[in-house]
Amino acid sequence: MIHKANDDGPLPGEGQRGYLLPRSFVSKLSPEREPFWFAVPALLLIFVAVVLPSASTLVLAFQGPNHEFVGLANFRDVLTDPETLNLSRFPGHSPPWGALIHNALWILIHLPASVGLGLLLALLFREVPGNQILRLFVYLGMILPMVIGGVLIRFLFDENAGILNGALELLGRSDLVRTWTAYPETALFALILGSVWLWVGFPLVLFSSGLTTIPRELYEAADIDGAGTWAKFRHITLPGLAPVTSVVVAMTILWELKIFDIVYVATQGGPGGASLVLALQMYFAAFRALDTPHASAIATILTLLALLVGIRFVRTAKGA
Repeated sequence: MIHKANDDGPLPGEGQRGYLLPRSFVSKLSPEREPFWFAVPALLLIFVAVVLPSASTLVLAFQGPNHEFVGLANFRDVLTDPETLNLSRFPGHSPPWGALIHNALWILIHLPASVGLGLLLALLFREVPGNQILRLFVYLGMILPMVIGGVLIRFLFDENAGILNGALELLGRSDLVRTWTAYPETALFALILGSVWLWVGFPLVLFSSGLTTIPRELYEAADIDGAGTWAKFRHITLPGLAPVTSVVVAMTILWELKIFDIVYVATQGGPGGASLVLALQMYFAAFRALDTPHASAIATILTLLALLVGIRFVRTAKGA
């Protein structure tokens, strides 16, 4: 117990709140200011760990090798770099098509596959006894570190040890057996499809929770009216899951934009840049080429893309 320097008695409310603070400080506190002081440590941590590095990255993106101001030159160099955008090969030739197109394809394929499969599994598991165990097995992909996930994807598509190639041999298609991550025309798509398993547990868990919030009375009323399975899904399940769906879609797109560890471990962006993505391109520019302005420009572009998704999600949440 810390005793006060004098015996003037506690300030009004001091004893009730249990504050052991200097008298001058306590006298300035008000109920409106109290939440702010609780948030100060977290705000300081965010400022040091997020705001300062982000501001430094933004400044570097407008500087040259000698820290001179170069305007938008770094962004121009990034967007005209074939490693970022190679329209001369897309879509008529096999990859590489550029990291930006690879990220876009990751979203176009992975988003509907993982979200759709997560919703389907949530609907199927809802009526299965012991569905918690089934959801746990599916969620293992989210529990695993993504580095291990990248190793598993690499073995999944391996010519000698891969499950996919084993299935092809059983189906009599030995002509298709190959190490899928070693060929430019298949490496990117193998990583995308392999990553569906790693992420599908996230939409599964959220959709499963969302289904419990839909009143059973709505389905019972639909049964009385003679509605079929598709009608109930379209007019009851989908509208009831709309808030959850917006969260799942936003978080999935953000995950796809910043995908790094799976690609780094499985292919390192190869072969020949066929599976390169923006986050990996940024890493190579910063830590291999030691070109921090170029890497900062890529990071800024990634941040802007993520902000577009975040702003869209906030507007959707407010509308809901």
